[in-house]
Amino acid sequence: MYPSSFPRIAFACLATLTLLPAAAQDAIVPDRPNFVDSTDVVGRGQWQVETSVLAERDKTDGVRTRTYSMPTLLRYGVGDVLELRVETDGRTVEHTRGADSLAGYADAAVGMRWHVQDAAEGRPSVGLVLQADLPTGSRAWRGQRVRPSLRLTGEWELPADMSLGVTSGAGQERNDADKRYGYGLAGVVLGKAITPAWGVFVELAAPQIARAADGGTVATFDAGATWLVSNRCQLDTMLALGLNRRSPDAALTVGLSFKL
Repeated sequence: MYPSSFPRIAFACLATLTLLPAAAQDAIVPDRPNFVDSTDVVGRGQWQVETSVLAERDKTDGVRTRTYSMPTLLRYGVGDVLELRVETDGRTVEHTRGADSLAGYADAAVGMRWHVQDAAEGRPSVGLVLQADLPTGSRAWRGQRVRPSLRLTGEWELPADMSLGVTSGAGQERNDADKRYGYGLAGVVLGKAITPAWGVFVELAAPQIARAADGGTVATFDAGATWLVSNRCQLDTMLALGLNRRSPDAALTVGLSFKL
């Protein structure tokens, strides 16, 4: 799977991190691999890296396309309830049957998360992410101008070691003609802790809810698993299936998250 260097990077990080003693702080809580965000911040003065390989497959109007990318998120805690974020899909390669392949780099996004409130009896944990996508990528992947978005997430702890997360939000995009349009987004995820280290989840996600003229709605059903290797390292995987013709038919991701 593209890129070939990822397994070596993952193994090196994993080998180093699993030798570290368990940290006194709470275990790592990454945003990935599902669409619905965590509400937690990484903690004052801490760095966290969340990286992965993503493979997508799609067939639209008889044209088959395979896309490979490396979604990566860097998080830094500037306070007990605030973190800064830099995110990108990284190196991206698209293979289309009967056409030349495209390769380049996706746009980067900068943002911040505010942990609004902790969970308490009768109320969820809440987090708010404000983000701006920047036109920094290669020509084939570059968006038009700065595109802001806002996401609000609530998390509830349920009986039987289960949890429920709900994300909603809105953003602004621009089409190829540089015309501005708005879109909504939403997602709901149900998680289950199998053991203290292993967890599974299922999710319905709509990263874009828009008019047909603006690209329409993208919607997926996802299922995956996470493995907490240590308090500072987590591995994950997820399979996503598209629910309409505007969504990729299938996507598979394998990821690694760790605190520095």
